[in-house]
Amino acid sequence: MISIDLSGQVAVVTGGSSGIGLATARLLLRAGASVAICGRDEARLREVEGSLADTGKEGEKPLLLAQRCDVLSEEDVSGFEATVRARFGRTDMLVNNAGQGRVSTFANTSDEAWREELELKYFGVIRPTRAFLPLLRASPNPSIVCVNSLLAMQPERHMVATSSARAGLLNLTKSLANELAPERIRVNSILIGIVESGQWRRRFESQAKPGQSWEEWTAALAREKNIPLGRFGRPEEAAQALFYLSTSLSSYTTGSHIEVSGGVARHV
Repeated sequence: MISIDLSGQVAVVTGGSSGIGLATARLLLRAGASVAICGRDEARLREVEGSLADTGKEGEKPLLLAQRCDVLSEEDVSGFEATVRARFGRTDMLVNNAGQGRVSTFANTSDEAWREELELKYFGVIRPTRAFLPLLRASPNPSIVCVNSLLAMQPERHMVATSSARAGLLNLTKSLANELAPERIRVNSILIGIVESGQWRRRFESQAKPGQSWEEWTAALAREKNIPLGRFGRPEEAAQALFYLSTSLSSYTTGSHIEVSGGVARHV
């Protein structure tokens, strides 16, 4: 088994209070990194902070910072960066994870909805990246990883705005990789398919048949969506890909992506 010691390194994870972001923070803490997470829900952040209190490298107390931050607010992001700088003095890894999908077709997506979706997908990456670049430039092994969706390469007609924005984010990631490579900053992404989340749990609660379990409901959806592995992904499975791309395990990888989709991708 390959292991890596991240002691002394600092990781920043946006959208780190639940799902993939929380699972990623947990992996990084276990490897010895200091981790700063942010999210919009203050109560949820305090709850997560408590749950991670004993999640650290064996025999060591984890160094965790949890701060409320809306990644679409320049003021919030600047404040988050200032707190990380004051607390840890450095940033080695930035995981841009904040965001969610929008179910809509071209016919029923308003101009306002288009703007909201494009702003979230773009500026949810642009603002944290811009804020933390000075600290990343000072790191001996800096990396940026973006959580993206398979929709970027395989659009769905019922998610037209999200699919379009995700494709733009894939392009942006590649552009950033090319621009920042001379500064040794690696930029990569993961493309997720269907991964268990609070959003899917809420759909289950509203759509499941009486007596139908979560496992039965998700398995039926996986069959309907022709997912070869026959199930939804788990947050920790996406987190493992993010961990690989964030650390020196992928030291010769930039401008690339890993698909975490259960085999549902149709392209070669």
